[in-house]
Amino acid sequence: MDASELQALGKRLSDEISRGVVGQKDAVELMLIALFSKGHVLLEGPPGTAKTFLAQCFAACLDLDFGRIQFTPDLMPGDVLGTNLFNFQTNTFSLTRGPIFTDLLLADEINRTPPKTQAALLE
Repeated sequence: MDASELQALGKRLSDEISRGVVGQKDAVELMLIALFSKGHVLLEGPPGTAKTFLAQCFAACLDLDFGRIQFTPDLMPGDVLGTNLFNFQTNTFSLTRGPIFTDLLLADEINRTPPKTQAALLE
């Protein structure tokens, strides 16, 4: 894919996202840059400025699975990663996947959670 095709794709995605989210053009542009460069995005802003909705629209426009974790002081690493549960009928372990197993994950208010859970997220 050359630069002109990438630019056209970015413009189409930006226009589609702008149909649902108004006033976030700079954030959308930075999210597209992160997407094309395989990076991450940190959305910061006051409450009520459509950050979560922007992430949902971004995922929907790209046909990605969207997940959200609301970080709280009592959140445990297993709540993020999931757990291995032993099935007594089959005598095997099965992984119950946590919300981190998604295409696009919104980690909301990560600074509220204990360091152990933050480490699980980064793992």
